[in-house]
Amino acid sequence: MDEIPTAERLRMHRAVRDWLRWQLGREERTIGALERQEAEEQRRREVARRESRWVMQAPRAAEGHPILHRGGCSLGRGGGTGNLLERADVVSAAERHPDLEMCDVCAPWGSLGIAKPGPRQTGTGSGS
Repeated sequence: MDEIPTAERLRMHRAVRDWLRWQLGREERTIGALERQEAEEQRRREVARRESRWVMQAPRAAEGHPILHRGGCSLGRGGGTGNLLERADVVSAAERHPDLEMCDVCAPWGSLGIAKPGPRQTGTGSGS
């Protein structure tokens, strides 16, 4: 059996190399797309987890009241404890803090399945 000429073998190996480069590029694009998809799925899971929880914002002033927010509320992130609360934790917090306010923006009462709290009575401090 005659040996394949060197020039022909070189041409075949270059063709295989070129095909492998093409295949590698294709796999890198597929991997990149799957990594982006995985990151988006993780982000959505985190959003869903936050939205199904609540966060307590500490009072902004010494005479203020704690404020309850839904976990995804942008107002609660800055002053919140950072800990996402389960429903039982919220019930316990409400018992410990009868003056607990609820954010009017994210409306946590809806996700808790309770009626919207009535307007808060505030003293004016006027003594006429």
